[in-house]
Amino acid sequence: MNFSKSFRNTFLVILLSLIVSACATKKTTTTVEGQMQGDVYTGTDTVKYLADGVPDRVFFATNESILTTKSRDTLRKQANWLRENSSINVVVEGHADERGTREYNLALGERRANAAKDYLITYGISADRISVISYGKERPVDSGSNPLSWSKNRRSVTVKAN
Repeated sequence: MNFSKSFRNTFLVILLSLIVSACATKKTTTTVEGQMQGDVYTGTDTVKYLADGVPDRVFFATNESILTTKSRDTLRKQANWLRENSSINVVVEGHADERGTREYNLALGERRANAAKDYLITYGISADRISVISYGKERPVDSGSNPLSWSKNRRSVTVKAN
């Protein structure tokens, strides 16, 4: 009987300790607007705008330069805006995440930028108005080293040319 009472008291002390420590633990959460679709970031916290309502960037899957449905929708908006603003030329920047060699990521960034450029051309934008540059992994938008950060960095960005 003495063993049962001792066990019960020890159990209660441990249980209360766990409850107190759980209540005292500060829980921090980070809310990131957007979501992952496959391994392509589709959020808006890194998206800026080429013009009002026209996103400036599209995202890609790991080691890919294939445009997603969402990317094609964004590029159609860019093409419509560029048709309405025929005096503006743009530069399509290609970017990659931190993984891989510098050379590989420069080539991947170029393929991504060219994929966006080619899509704009199919919507009637003259190739003479679009320049392409690759920054590879040299200009991350998110310097984290995790899957969400990497997905934000796998992108092409359309900017107004000087």
